[in-house]
Amino acid sequence: MVVVSTRDFRVNQTKYLDLAKAGERVVLKSRVGTFRILPEVSCDAVDAPRNLMGELKNALTEVKEAMAGTRTLQSADSLLNKL
Repeated sequence: MVVVSTRDFRVNQTKYLDLAKAGERVVLKSRVGTFRILPEVSCDAVDAPRNLMGELKNALTEVKEAMAGTRTLQSADSLLNKL
C-alpha cells in the first residue's frame, strides 16, 4: 500500500494512477480525509449520458400507479439492502 499526500499526488499524478491501475493500493491523505484511488473497470457508467427526463417520467408514472393501487412500491429498507 502506498500512502501519498495531496501535494505529492498533484506533482506525480501519472505515477500514482499507474500504480493504482497495476493493482497497487494507493491512499491519498489530506486535511479533509483519506481516500482510496481505484481504477474504473468500465467507463460505460461514466460516459453514458443519462436521460433524466425519461427517468423522471418513469418515476412519476410509478408514483401515480402506486397512488391508484395498481403498483406496490419497494420500501426504503429494501432499496438500501440492494446497495
